[in-house]
Amino acid sequence: MPYRTDLALDEAEHISGQLEGIKKEELSFDGVRITRIKVHSQAGAAQLNKPMGHYVTVETAPLTGYVDHDGAAQIALTKELTDLLPAEGAVLVAGLGNPAITPDALGPQVAQHILASRHLSGELTRSVGLGELRGVSAVATGVLGKTGIETGELLCGLVRQISPAAVVVVDALASTSLQRLGRTVQITDTGIVPGSGVGNARREISQKTLGVPVIAVGVPTVVDAATMTLELTGQEVQQGHHSAGMMVTPREIDTMIQNAAKLVALSLNRALHPTVSTEDLMALVG
Repeated sequence: MPYRTDLALDEAEHISGQLEGIKKEELSFDGVRITRIKVHSQAGAAQLNKPMGHYVTVETAPLTGYVDHDGAAQIALTKELTDLLPAEGAVLVAGLGNPAITPDALGPQVAQHILASRHLSGELTRSVGLGELRGVSAVATGVLGKTGIETGELLCGLVRQISPAAVVVVDALASTSLQRLGRTVQITDTGIVPGSGVGNARREISQKTLGVPVIAVGVPTVVDAATMTLELTGQEVQQGHHSAGMMVTPREIDTMIQNAAKLVALSLNRALHPTVSTEDLMALVG
């Protein structure tokens, strides 16, 4: 049965037999599970159905309850983001998705909480006790159906105009596992194809298309109904069944998106502005 997922970890678990050209490392940190997958050959890329590069998943407690935004999950995410981001240079953070559709609103909500500092002078930030801030820009790209502009086209224009050292794209993802919805964050340096997990693939956003490194960050918010049926009952949905093309999202999706957006945004802010305390960041961006 075909299944839809954006997670490299899902793909790895569906591979029977030995992983070829794929290195997998698992560790835990204060209740947070971290899995690092490195695809270092074309054979591995074909086996995993993902481009060559690094894929990190951070699995934590469900983001539908209380979230300690200064706890282990944020510390782990900040470290993994820091390792993949360039050491210096301006960064553009782009929130992908539709703010009017809650399961797809992760990117726009993250963009709202990013500390944009490209327009601030060093003298100004030093005078208010923030020291030297990295030049960061943030944008919510909207969706093609409302803007008439492909997200990839919009980002190409912005990259040409502001010349960032890297682009970080944030988007909601699809998973094959109910257990990973709203409790997993994936980070990868291979970019993203928006909508691929829900069968609506758009233009690829990657270093190949933008000309600068692209780090993609996402949280799974939906699962394919057919995959869910198989997981719960062990029975495959027949081709043509009314649920075959449906995507399912948790009842607590509003809380999940709000908490996930704050966690991802704070982790990005900490990675981009390491000299600014968590308290100051939260006071500056809400």
